[in-house]
Amino acid sequence: MNTSMTSRAVALRDPWAVVPSIGNLDAYISSINRLPLLTQEEETRFARELRDKGDLQAAGKLVMSHLRLVVSVSRQYLGYGLPQGDLIQEGNVGLMKAVKRFDPEQGVRLVSYALHWIKAEIHEYILRNWRMVKVATTKAQRKLFFNLRSMKQGMKSEALDADTHRSALTPAEVARMAAELNVKPEEVVEMETRLAGGDVALEPQNDDGEESMAPIAYLADETHEPSRVLEARGRDHLSGDGIALALDVLDERSRRIVEERWLKVNDDSSGGMTLHELAAEYGVSAERIRQIEVAALKKMRKALAPA
Repeated sequence: MNTSMTSRAVALRDPWAVVPSIGNLDAYISSINRLPLLTQEEETRFARELRDKGDLQAAGKLVMSHLRLVVSVSRQYLGYGLPQGDLIQEGNVGLMKAVKRFDPEQGVRLVSYALHWIKAEIHEYILRNWRMVKVATTKAQRKLFFNLRSMKQGMKSEALDADTHRSALTPAEVARMAAELNVKPEEVVEMETRLAGGDVALEPQNDDGEESMAPIAYLADETHEPSRVLEARGRDHLSGDGIALALDVLDERSRRIVEERWLKVNDDSSGGMTLHELAAEYGVSAERIRQIEVAALKKMRKALAPA
């Protein structure tokens, strides 16, 4: 028996057993469309087995019978330029979350319950990855992000004038959309601009050498990047006011030892006094001076630590 006949035989016994990798999208979609749909009685029975017994096979059957729903939902988001395979994978995550939380006693079908979870996962994926820019933060802005295109298309279809195919929204359309989605008109304009803008490659796309120019060539240098500026300010503070404040927590002898050992520079560019020189001055051993130095530095680090 060849491989195809074997696969067909397995599929007849267990239709959920033969689903190809999502990497081969056409084969994947064709395969899941052949999976049987569950009746309401079967769905309820499997959901109870999962809830009461933790039956993973029952969970698998609930998931597999709804994979075609994820594919259908994913098609609604193809306009964002992300691979459909990735959208399906994220939607499948949402489907599994829905199956895990589904309560068969609520009197609703899993398809209605799962729709919310599938869309939620796909929405999150798009917001994380669409052009690598976080385009929506508030709930209202997210609603705007995912409804702008469909609302805009609907408004254009209503227009009867010769300018039907114009791409930009009119002020009246902006105001109407802002009112319906509970956002500011300027947010509608900004979101439309972001959605309409094309991607720009940071790196040069050819090998023309000096003739090629891409944004990466004229981006601001790292020294002006906000986190670098803050780090530099922190270092300046520690080397100035911070050190002075840390020295204030030391007694007179400990302070002098630290200043001589770490902060003093003589005219000949040499450091301050050695352990032995300080030991002779204070009439103690060099080891004792080292111990005082270690304890003093520990106190200073504690004083410099952020609250």
